[in-house]
Parts: sequence; structure tokens; C-alpha cells
Amino acid sequence: MRIGIAFILGSLLGLFLGESVLVLEPLGTLFIKLLKMIVIPIVFLTLVAGMRSLTPSKLGRVGGQTVALYLITTAVAIVIGLITANIIAPGIGLTLPLEAEIMTKEAPSLAEVFMNIVPDNPFSAFAEGNVLQTIFIAIVFGLALAVLQEKAEGSVKAGVESIFNIVEAGAEAMFKVVWGVMEYGVIGVFALMASVFAKTGVDALIPFAKLILSLFLAVIIHITITHLLIIVKGFLKQKPTSFLLGIKDAMITALSIRSSSGTLPVSMANAEDNLCIDEEIYSFTLPLGATINMDGTAMYQGVAAVFAANLIGQTLTIAQQATIVVTAVLASIGTAGVPGSGLIMLTLVLTQLGLPLSVVGFVAGIDPILDRFRTVNNVTGDLAVTALVAKWNDAIDFSRGSWKK
Repeated sequence: MRIGIAFILGSLLGLFLGESVLVLEPLGTLFIKLLKMIVIPIVFLTLVAGMRSLTPSKLGRVGGQTVALYLITTAVAIVIGLITANIIAPGIGLTLPLEAEIMTKEAPSLAEVFMNIVPDNPFSAFAEGNVLQTIFIAIVFGLALAVLQEKAEGSVKAGVESIFNIVEAGAEAMFKVVWGVMEYGVIGVFALMASVFAKTGVDALIPFAKLILSLFLAVIIHITITHLLIIVKGFLKQKPTSFLLGIKDAMITALSIRSSSGTLPVSMANAEDNLCIDEEIYSFTLPLGATINMDGTAMYQGVAAVFAANLIGQTLTIAQQATIVVTAVLASIGTAGVPGSGLIMLTLVLTQLGLPLSVVGFVAGIDPILDRFRTVNNVTGDLAVTALVAKWNDAIDFSRGSWKK
């Protein structure tokens, strides 16, 4: 509640006082740096700890269910984005400035993405903050310990037990660190939002109101229908309000910092404390989701493509819109873990459709606003899928936590 109030007050302060509040920006930057600081240790420690009770066969089942659900929800998100954009028609009445500057990056091939999952040096993966490589290291090391735990005897078995105990203690310690960071988050979010709105102001939002509205409504529809009604109410048989109460910290953090990976420590804390999901599940599904589940980002590709077509007076055919769905779903995996992944995905989609790439530069000014909606969608999807996978594997307790509220 305090972070939510700080979010609103900081936004208002930035709008009314303008650039004079930019003196507060370092306080917001510190909050983001603190969250990034704990991502790698919390991913590694919780994932290794989760391997203690997760056999290789169960890991394969959980992994298959998780990836399948992430791909399905991503495809649904794009379709919802396209439908919403076709109805609202953002871009009509605007003129595309052809001189808009863009900076494009070459998307890695699928083979390169999979090869890059395996690090040349485990310590460099930790130092560079590479989440996918850290997941790989943690799974390999954790499974090796799990196999030893079953087959080893004597001092080796005792040593494995000691390592697992140390790792679990480390994971619990990191959750205490998360609590401390979130306490500071009241100040951090206030400063962050004040500086963001001081820079953009109301004038920057007005020309793109329909684009912002299209993505905002698409996110609301996707979260309401896909996550709350279908997954929570339909499959979990639980109240959507209970789920939202359980993940509100993660949603507010995602809205504030625009980073699924940065929100990961808060998502994990919500999964354990509020949604009562076993560590063996969320320690795998959430880091994976923060890396490859890009519902909101993929949805934005559909909205932005319609926006681009409208700018040049072109109407996208059904076949072209189907192409967007396929391209964005594949790109959401192919660009996983790459800085500027949203830019790469949008470049791929626009190129595939033959639409002007200058649209990327045209929307860059309001992307910090759009990115917040996308990240909230991503994080909500991560937690909804995690809860469903946990239910399918008897790893969630609906008798306590936010489910009883």
C-alpha cells in the first residue's frame, strides 16, 4: 500500500513540478540497482535448493508444462493486442516523421540463443547477470547434488546434505534482503516516478493517447480473461481477487522498474509467502518466465504493427496479422535475455510485414510508459502460469496465504 501511494504521489509531483524534481532521480536509480544486485544470487540459491526434492523426470514434466503454457499465453496475448488495436485504430491522424532516428540491433538466431545458454565460464555468467546461463548452471549443479543425495553414502552424502542446508539458508537470507529492499522501495518508487513524469510530462502523452490506450486495454483484457478468469478461476478454482492480492507487490514493482528480471526477487517472495507455492516449482518457473515469457512485449508487437500500418494508410490483412502472431511468438523466445529485446522484436515484425522501421524511433519517446504495461503483463503471466503448474504437480497450498482472503 505504501509503495502504491508512493507511485501515485511521485507521478503527480513529477507532472506538477517538472524537471526541478530530477534531483531525486538517484534515489530511484538506487532502488533499481538494489533489485538487480539480488537477482542472480536469489535465482541460483532458490533453484539449487529446489532441486533437493525435484527429480530429473519431474523436472522434465514441469519444464514441458511451463514452456507450453508460456507459448500459449503469449500467442493469446498477441491476438488480444491485434483485436484491440484494430478497434481503437491508433496512428490514424498522425504523420510519420521519416527522419525519426532509430537504432536497430540484429536479432540472434535460434541456434545462437540455445548455444548461449551454456556459459564459457560460470563465474562470468554470474558477473554479467546472465539469467539464462545462471538457470542452466543452477539446474546442472542442483541435479548433480540430487543424484548424489540418492546414490552416495557416508561422508559424500553428508556433504551433499550440508550443501543443500547451506543453500537453503542462503535462499532464506536473500528473502530477508528482498524485504529490506522493498522497504526502501517506498522511497525508490516515489523518486523513480517523479523523475519519469518530470521528463515526459503530459504533452508527450497526448499525441500517442490512442496507442497508449490500445496497449493498456489489451493488457487489462489479457490479465482479466487469460490469467484471472481462465487460469485462476477456471483451472485453479480460486478467487481472482485472492490471486491479485497475493501478487500486488510484484505488479507494483514491475510497473515501477519496467524489468521482469528486476522484479524476480519480489515475484519469488510473493509466490512463496502469499501464493504458498513450493520452492521446487517457482524457483524454476519464475526465472524461466522472466527470461522467455514475454506476453506483454509480444502483445505490443501487434499493437505497434497496426499503429505503423495506420501511419502510412495501410490496412493489415488477416494473413499479415497471422504472420505477426507467428513471428512475435518465435521472436519472444529467440530474443530471450537480449538487452533491447522489445526493439529487436518490433524490428523483426515490421521488417516481416514491410512496414517502416522509423516507427521504432517514432514511439521511442513514450516507450518508458508502454514498457511498464508490458512488464506488468509479463510478471502477472509468470505468476499465473507458476500457480497452475504448481497445482498440476501438487505443489501449492490453497488453505493459507492470500487464497484465504
